[in-house]
Amino acid sequence: MNDAQLPAVAKFRALHESGCFVLPNPWDVGTAIYLEHLGFKALATTSAGFAFSCGKPDGGVSLDEMLRHIGEIAAATKLPVNADFLNGFAHEPEAVATNTKLCISQGVAGLSIEDNTGNNAAPLYEKNLAVDRIRGARNAIDASEIPVVLTGRCEAWLVGSPDPLRVALERLTSYAEAGADCLYAPGVREPNEIEQIVKAVAPKPVNVLVSGFNCELTVSQLADLGVRRISVGSGLALAAWGAFLRAAQTIQKDGSFNLLGQNAASAELNERFQGKL
Repeated sequence: MNDAQLPAVAKFRALHESGCFVLPNPWDVGTAIYLEHLGFKALATTSAGFAFSCGKPDGGVSLDEMLRHIGEIAAATKLPVNADFLNGFAHEPEAVATNTKLCISQGVAGLSIEDNTGNNAAPLYEKNLAVDRIRGARNAIDASEIPVVLTGRCEAWLVGSPDPLRVALERLTSYAEAGADCLYAPGVREPNEIEQIVKAVAPKPVNVLVSGFNCELTVSQLADLGVRRISVGSGLALAAWGAFLRAAQTIQKDGSFNLLGQNAASAELNERFQGKL
């Protein structure tokens, strides 16, 4: 634990107590620094955004790579940082607990554990095992005496469950009972379904992912539904990739450099990062 971790944890917990806040997802140190400059109150890592920056698919980085990345992001900002910790890089609850301790040691204010197995034949952990995995992470946090915010994630929408709302409601309520502080079902987009999730796990807070598939939602709309926390996952990384791909493809196909006229100003970035030397 570093001297800044406990104050960051306290700030992060306070953000979950009332209102609604946006938790944007940087994928490297530079984007973390700039998001802090813009005035956001907390940040979260993105497993996909980081993996793409390494030339790997989401889930393709090792535990050591992910821990190093999480530590770099946490050290780059004074803001609380939530770690996208995938499935905890383990299947069994005991191993999830061990890896949760390693994640906490990187200076985070929160972390999420998801129930995606990574196995297409059985994409979600059996429910009782999934609950025990959340309980394992909870026990590790309690033993650390650093009360980071534990987010329990149900991946029903992302893995294509035939009845994702039913699965999410059953699992998220169980994750809440097992000790998750915040609940999260990435992929939900319908307001009435979001509202059902919020009511099912109340008074615990709910995180909603907003990305390209549901970008018509606004902060005020989600706040009115009772959502406490909004993240964008790989959305900002994909926005950067989109601009890069369009510019590179236009150069290759048309011999035109026009899209480079929409670039960020290097002078602004130099100025922003100058104080970080």
